[in-house]
Amino acid sequence: MSWDALFGFTNGVAVIAWAVILFLPRGPRTSAMLLYAGVGILCLTYVMLIVGMHAGWLDSNRLPGAPPPNFLDYDIAGLRNLFMSDGGLVLGWTHYLALDLFAGLWIAKDADNKAFSRLTQAPFLMLTFLAGPVGLLLWLLVRERRARKLARG
Repeated sequence: MSWDALFGFTNGVAVIAWAVILFLPRGPRTSAMLLYAGVGILCLTYVMLIVGMHAGWLDSNRLPGAPPPNFLDYDIAGLRNLFMSDGGLVLGWTHYLALDLFAGLWIAKDADNKAFSRLTQAPFLMLTFLAGPVGLLLWLLVRERRARKLARG
């Protein structure tokens, strides 16, 4: 499978999962499906990519002249080097998609438990889909007042 195809696959999984979160009824089965068929597939893809790239089983299509990546180098230069390939970009993007989807699932469940309407949830979920930490931060700020009220009984 090409890196472009894998990128399309991971985006497809994420878009379908986010559409389910936003538009379909939520229940235990839907939540389990989203967790395992959405987040789980993205996490499995990530693990297969990082193991395959680290072991040298996958050709990451590095830019000409780029040194081999060091998967343990987490400074700016190391991360820049990792992302100097199609494989590194797909790896990083899959990481973002999986964690943003997980955050979106938590937001939706938290919002449902605190009786926020689906219409109120939608902007936070869309922001989390498009810019993960922005949507999550705003949700944390908005939910706080209701969470305190519910905690007091």
